[in-house]
Amino acid sequence: MEKQEAFSHWKQQSLRKADVSKKGSVDEDIEETVRLINQQERYFTTSSCSGRVIMINETLDSSIIQKQNCSWLFVTHQLCKPDDVFAALKNATGDVVLKFEPFVLHVQCHKLEDAQILHGVAINSGFRNSGITVGKKGKIIMAVRSTHGLEVPLTQNGKCLVSQEYIEFLVQTANRKMEENKRRITRFHSCLLKALQKGDCAHDAPSKEQAPSCVYVRRRKRKDRSRKSNCSSSEEEHSDSEPELTLLNDP
Repeated sequence: MEKQEAFSHWKQQSLRKADVSKKGSVDEDIEETVRLINQQERYFTTSSCSGRVIMINETLDSSIIQKQNCSWLFVTHQLCKPDDVFAALKNATGDVVLKFEPFVLHVQCHKLEDAQILHGVAINSGFRNSGITVGKKGKIIMAVRSTHGLEVPLTQNGKCLVSQEYIEFLVQTANRKMEENKRRITRFHSCLLKALQKGDCAHDAPSKEQAPSCVYVRRRKRKDRSRKSNCSSSEEEHSDSEPELTLLNDP
């Protein structure tokens, strides 16, 4: 099977599969972005989450925690209230952890050059922990992600370890992170539109004249910090550490 045929086959299979997430559908804040990517011939999404505040009740020793041994006490993809957390804590029986998990998106790409374009869009939108993997079957995955998260234990064996005031502070912190996360999603969508409109998703790689606007540059070549793309924003807004391009085998 030729590469183009294989990619088309993988895309058809992926888009036909039922959504097996707990929510069962694409999150509202990224629905338009996911649709835009899947409309492109050379891309399709394999998983996504717009970002969420979640409380997990862990019932095993932390050294052997697995997904099936955790229960969700509370989850929201929007801003949360302290009362939501207090209500969820009433059901705590084990070790409860409050988390904020930022936007994550996995996109399978037809060619490495296509993945590099998305990688540049992600980096300049604030998702500095994004990266590319290439599997042994030739599947190229670009993961949009950041380190803009939060994880704090609240209870141990059902007993609350922190004060009400501290929980209120944590909720405020999580909400600030959620608001910044939403701003980054908006920037990502805007930069993605610009990249597609410029024809960066064409079959051929960008020419040398087009390269500066393509914003994908390997870390070791990023010496000139004064150079910025149209989709770049200030370093103060994007404090995540920069990633390297990774080429890994499937497990």
